[in-house]
Amino acid sequence: MALSNNTRTYFEGKWHNGDVAVMRAADHGSWLGSTVFDGARYFDGVAPDLLAHCQRINRSAEALMIAPSVTPEDMVDMVWEGLASYAKDAAVYIRPMYWALEGDQGAVRPKIGPTGFAISLEEVPMAAAEASTTLTRTQFCRPVLESSVVNAKAGCLYPNNARMLAEAHSKGFGNALVADALGNVAETATANVFMVRDGEVFTPVPNGTFLSGITRARHIVNLRAAGFSVQETTLSFADFHAADEVFLSGNMSKVTPVTAFDQTSYQIGPVARHVREMYWDWAHSNSA
Repeated sequence: MALSNNTRTYFEGKWHNGDVAVMRAADHGSWLGSTVFDGARYFDGVAPDLLAHCQRINRSAEALMIAPSVTPEDMVDMVWEGLASYAKDAAVYIRPMYWALEGDQGAVRPKIGPTGFAISLEEVPMAAAEASTTLTRTQFCRPVLESSVVNAKAGCLYPNNARMLAEAHSKGFGNALVADALGNVAETATANVFMVRDGEVFTPVPNGTFLSGITRARHIVNLRAAGFSVQETTLSFADFHAADEVFLSGNMSKVTPVTAFDQTSYQIGPVARHVREMYWDWAHSNSA
């Protein structure tokens, strides 16, 4: 599914215009779900934390028992080559992907060997500064490592996220605030989450049930450098109802303020605005 009509695809050693078919029906990734991906962003001529995203997809591949075939540094070079055809003021979603080609004995386990690889570039606008969303609870929760490959950014995890979103949308909300297996808040269906109370910033502690995002880490560094107290800790749904501000952190939009969590309403507050400003300032001074 293309997000844009201005798409380029890197596959089999070269760039192609458009959304090129890259998988075969019998590829292990097609029928047994051994796919991993990562996402980075290009805007205003910069691609913040691009190397970190390329490093993470190789870790994801290894977690899913796929052999990564491209070094992160080479991947960065490939991305910049592909971005050269886009205008400097374009906003582009950068998505490198791996998938297993063959299965081992019994087919279920990926066979260590040749690995499918592609990069998709899609021109997708950045969200407007005033864009926001709303949250609700969901009956579904984040899995644990014993049952799912939660230490990878793996395609097989996303049907669970999709049903969280479907439930939230059916209730008239934009996203779902999701619990871990113990009932503590983990993240939302699509992004990490922060809350602010009395000027202090809190975010769920990484506990092995969700990916602690690259953009999340960047926000924490920026906030602490600006003098904010940031606590990574166990948080309940009641904590979010008692918050002064809530905002999301993810690669696609970087910062998304939340205006409601079920019956609780929030203003788009000064901390969320400041986090966005700090991220853009940092991004323009650190282009790799």
